[in-house]
Amino acid sequence: MNNTQGDKQILHLSLNKSWLKQKEAFVALVIFVSLAIIPIFISGYTIYILPQYMLFGVLAMSLGLMWGFVGNVSFGQAAFFVIGAYAMGLSMKGLTWGNPAYIGIFLAIMLGGFVAALCGYFLFSAGVRGSYFVLITLALSIIAEQVAVSQSHITGGWNGMFIDRMQLSFGPFGKIDLNGDIPIYYVILIVTTFLYCLMRMLIHSKFGRVLVGIRENEDRALALGFNTTLYKTAAFAISGSLACLAGALYATHANFVAPSSGGVLFSTEVVVWVAIGGRASILGALVGGITVSSMSNYLSAITPEYWQFFLGLLFIFVILFFKGGVAGALSRVFNGNKKGGP
Repeated sequence: MNNTQGDKQILHLSLNKSWLKQKEAFVALVIFVSLAIIPIFISGYTIYILPQYMLFGVLAMSLGLMWGFVGNVSFGQAAFFVIGAYAMGLSMKGLTWGNPAYIGIFLAIMLGGFVAALCGYFLFSAGVRGSYFVLITLALSIIAEQVAVSQSHITGGWNGMFIDRMQLSFGPFGKIDLNGDIPIYYVILIVTTFLYCLMRMLIHSKFGRVLVGIRENEDRALALGFNTTLYKTAAFAISGSLACLAGALYATHANFVAPSSGGVLFSTEVVVWVAIGGRASILGALVGGITVSSMSNYLSAITPEYWQFFLGLLFIFVILFFKGGVAGALSRVFNGNKKGGP
């Protein structure tokens, strides 16, 4: 290949990536606009439950960052989710000054970032990766669930903790009551949209490009002078904070949190959501979290004994025929590329 042909190929790939980014932005816009107009035409249980699915989508995005852009699949996202949920619950129950919900959200974000950064630094500095990283993060979910059960005088144990709906306070400008399904629906939609845009900016920034470089060839990234341990630790901290924030908002919306929300089964479900949606696409992870969790809820209602069987079949089908998930398959179609996922 001569220089002219190489330049043309590079230009073609650059234009193609730009086109795909615009395509994804358009799809995201359609999705969020559709979610915004749903309450106009639909009411009842759908409007109540859909915000929870959106938060599951945020949780899926937190895993998508680690799995799709760092290359480490984490089975500990449920642990961060339940940490955020209990942080919100304890703040709402124990604080009598300020706005307990705001403090709960702040604590959830800080706790998630701190725990993930602490664990991540020791794991990544020790060179832990692959199946060993999976096992250790799996242990995080087991520990989180057992702590929630054993500290029953604080958490309520297996009975769980009941949590009031949060209120939005604006100082002298008053408050917004979120006890109705419509107000909290739009609050969670706005938060979900903002977090998606934030994550999209992050992965397309220099930080995101370095993470992809580390995923593809960590030794080369080290040779280029990047401190891969710090980059991966930062990504894990962001992932933990995002999962904790999702848990905090879920707790106040559902009015309840139980230890099972931090268990291995739920962590496995999150992995399935992301695998089906597409681990290398933040939008794919978000949509996977929303659609697959809602489908699981529907299947469990009509066939409570076999819904996990059908979900497992779907997971196997996607892994066999859509290596990069649904988003990866669509990307390859638009890109004209026959290669598998990331």
